[in-house]
Amino acid sequence: MSDTTIIKVSSAHSPRGEMGQKYLAMGKSLSMRLWQEEPTCTAKHPSRREYETVGYVIQGRAELHLEGQMVLLEPGDSWVVPKGANHSYQVLEPFTAVEATHPPAEVHGRDATTGARGG
Repeated sequence: MSDTTIIKVSSAHSPRGEMGQKYLAMGKSLSMRLWQEEPTCTAKHPSRREYETVGYVIQGRAELHLEGQMVLLEPGDSWVVPKGANHSYQVLEPFTAVEATHPPAEVHGRDATTGARGG
């Protein structure tokens, strides 16, 4: 029989990660997190993560630098960062976005601080 458990997570009580992200709902193979009003910054050092990320911009603007390419992220835009891709973000305006990661970023040390913003 399949799992039929319902899990509700209130972002007001969500735990925060080392990089400022709020961890939202998490299943066995997928999780969500929220970056809320991230301040402007210069480009972070590139990182590689052991999970795939998809995201959606709610507010603000940022540049995503991925494997030598750059894309401007604005409200209504979504993006994908493949597992293991070399990438970094530069927040241009206070930035709010929601991301989903597969497998979940917050387990097994996958989201450990490595000098770069997640994603």
